[in-house]
Amino acid sequence: MEYGLILAQAEQDTEVIKAEDISGSEEVQTTTTQADPNSGAMPVRRNPQAQWSQIIFIVLLFVLMYFMLFRGPKKRQQQQQQMVQSLKKNDRVQTVGGILGTVLEVSENEITLKIDESNNTKIKVLPSSISKVIG
Repeated sequence: MEYGLILAQAEQDTEVIKAEDISGSEEVQTTTTQADPNSGAMPVRRNPQAQWSQIIFIVLLFVLMYFMLFRGPKKRQQQQQQMVQSLKKNDRVQTVGGILGTVLEVSENEITLKIDESNNTKIKVLPSSISKVIG
């Protein structure tokens, strides 16, 4: 709705504004009081329950951020480490680069994979480069 200004009347400490709808069907009256410049500042009342709800909301936001940023990656890293520790000879694996191979030897710092049966091609990779065990 658009309002056109019909009448504005200012009194000593109250301002009355009347507005009428352009179509002429409604009339709206708004009254605002003006603060006296000689009086002191008006005290602001705060709702203590609203403050607590804001604090609780912020705490819940931090808890959610913790689970999304720290807990998830840490859990995936533990699963990766457990998978690498459970590797044994003749397991079929896929590396992060997409190379498929069979585990020949597992040591603490490297894993030896056989990637070609006909040429007996072997490759040494880091344990962190194993993405999944195929079967």
